[in-house]
Amino acid sequence: QVQLVESGGGLVQAGGSLRLSCAASGGTFSNYAMGWFRQAPGKEREFVARISRGGGSTYYADSVKGRFSISRDNAKNTVYLQMNSLKPEDTAVYYCAADLNIAPRVDFREYEYWGQGTQVTVSS
Repeated sequence: QVQLVESGGGLVQAGGSLRLSCAASGGTFSNYAMGWFRQAPGKEREFVARISRGGGSTYYADSVKGRFSISRDNAKNTVYLQMNSLKPEDTAVYYCAADLNIAPRVDFREYEYWGQGTQVTVSS
């Protein structure tokens, strides 16, 4: 059983940056690919980014490509999401999730473990 705890959310002006962290415990972190998802009010949870077990492969939603960067530190059992050039439409609760499968999946239903989420609000 893997426990995930996100941090780093907050209020930022458009054009600003935030760095989210997700600390994992209770399992072998390097066995899991990690993903970031987000959910805005009234909308379905959507894929943001994914990183492979070793960190060598990354995938991004088109809406964040070139602005967001996912990384991981397996020695610290932590995955990060660096968010730059933030836009009001990035406002959402951001979740990290763990996936045992090695295929680059983007459907939130296929991830096994989830954090509680952290709020990101981007003001215009």
